[in-house]
Amino acid sequence: MASIGHAVEFQDYFPSMLEGLGTQGFMLELCNGFRLLMDSDKGLITFESLKRNIVLLGLQEMRDDDLVCMLMEGDLDGDGAINQMEFCILMFRLSPGFMDGSKQGMEELSANEM
Repeated sequence: MASIGHAVEFQDYFPSMLEGLGTQGFMLELCNGFRLLMDSDKGLITFESLKRNIVLLGLQEMRDDDLVCMLMEGDLDGDGAINQMEFCILMFRLSPGFMDGSKQGMEELSANEM
């Protein structure tokens, strides 16, 4: 993950998490991550909830415009916030190791939902 003017180091733990937790456990952890960052009244990750909870990610030095960019990256429906599905999609997209090396995990996720 990078921002304008400075870079943020990102280590991809998703492939090892999927391997260790299994598909259902991994999806549960993604949902827990969403709930950690969301506005509990709205059920969405908003600018305000992200700004309030960014310290939990160790990114408290991020500027407001960087947070807005993060929201825009994940906001697929254009409502200015991130819902749980958008969050999960964003997390998958941001994980190069997961996308490159975990095709089997994606197939397993698809099979479990049918």
